[in-house]
Amino acid sequence: MTGSQRREQLIDVGRHLFAAKGYEGTSVEEIASSAKVSKPVVYEHFGGKEGLYAVVVDREIADLTARITAALSSVGSPRTLIENAALALLDYIEEEADGFRILVRDSPPGQSTGSFASLMSDVATQVEHLMVAQFKTRGLDPKAAPMYAQMLVGMVALTGQWWMDSSRRFTRAEVAAHLVNLAWNGLTGLEQRPTIRG
Repeated sequence: MTGSQRREQLIDVGRHLFAAKGYEGTSVEEIASSAKVSKPVVYEHFGGKEGLYAVVVDREIADLTARITAALSSVGSPRTLIENAALALLDYIEEEADGFRILVRDSPPGQSTGSFASLMSDVATQVEHLMVAQFKTRGLDPKAAPMYAQMLVGMVALTGQWWMDSSRRFTRAEVAAHLVNLAWNGLTGLEQRPTIRG
């Protein structure tokens, strides 16, 4: 293997182990053994477990950020943009379950610190402009929009975690449709059979 191929192999092995056992539950010995290399090879590429973990987390954050940013940058009504953002997060959970486990284990969505919480806070900042525009259109106080953006993003993040942990009894589209139904219509205007419209 070339040096870059070995590095990628170690990242893949580390990602799988961190997802299964968490940072604390994973040792350099286990990473090396799973990759069929000696411990010094892990140290040579990453300086230790901490360095490998940082690379894995950075890649996951970059992937999820790119997906959500693309969804919020697309063209469409505010409802469609919310649908797209919910679907982007659920796509990531479905396609990159190990990555999502790593991010959530590091920082559960209800916490205010850690990589996942920081990422969700950044997403809420991006959503604020949608909320401000909707609040102005509906004659509501736009100063409350940042709080509602946090609520919306938190609702999607916690529901995504529940969906991952619940053996996915609902499809991705069903979960997104119900999320948007509650977010868009509120409890008083819930649609009986919500669907994705975008």
